Amino acid sequence: MSVLRSLELKLERLVEGVFSRAFKARVQPVELARKLAKEMESHRTSGVSRVYVPNEYTVYLSRDDRKQFEGYEQALIDELSAHLLDHATREGLALLTRPKVSFDTDRRLRMGEFGIQARLMKPSRGAEEPEPGDLGATMVYSAARVPDAVGAGVAEKPASRALLVSDSKSFVIDRERAVVGRSQRADYVLADPNVSRRHFELQLRADGWYLTDLGSTNGVIVNGKRVTTSRLAPGDEIVVGTSSLRFDVD
Repeated sequence: MSVLRSLELKLERLVEGVFSRAFKARVQPVELARKLAKEMESHRTSGVSRVYVPNEYTVYLSRDDRKQFEGYEQALIDELSAHLLDHATREGLALLTRPKVSFDTDRRLRMGEFGIQARLMKPSRGAEEPEPGDLGATMVYSAARVPDAVGAGVAEKPASRALLVSDSKSFVIDRERAVVGRSQRADYVLADPNVSRRHFELQLRADGWYLTDLGSTNGVIVNGKRVTTSRLAPGDEIVVGTSSLRFDVD
């Protein structure tokens, strides 16, 4: 029996096997398990002799989806935490502490969408709370759409949302400014060694969205032309390092 199937059976038993009936078109608990493991794999940090992965995960749910977990949310969280611990052990990945999963409600999410934010928490000696490490983008998943990434926390939505599309992922920019770069502290993180830590910024102005190079080493190319500042239109291609992104609006 596969690991995920075994986990799925455990999750079903929490609510006497009603998942298949209650969660159609909504967030499936086993899908949370899959994507949590994916985020663990996506945020590896190599040490001298070990590969570390995040030990704290926040799952953002729509109000309707989170309501479905009432009554057994903590049991579900415990199972997901145990699944992450098992996954790290099987893959030989190092954890600073036992994985911790928590749920939060994000009013921006629609039913069937959920976000996951992973971070590495560094235990501090003599303190009750651990020290937070770098905070990455929040990956937002949907059964009906490609994955999105949004920055942590809730911000005011601009009149139009910008999208950066790369492969099967879309970064949704629902604030007036967003920094793209290699740093884990950027709003949208590009794991490309040829990308600067803070490579460029997207800004919403009165007449539309603009891209501004933040003094990057290798520059920014829009539609085949190197630019410092450029107004963007839907369909524009942005090349930074070896990464190609398509700009769009929602």
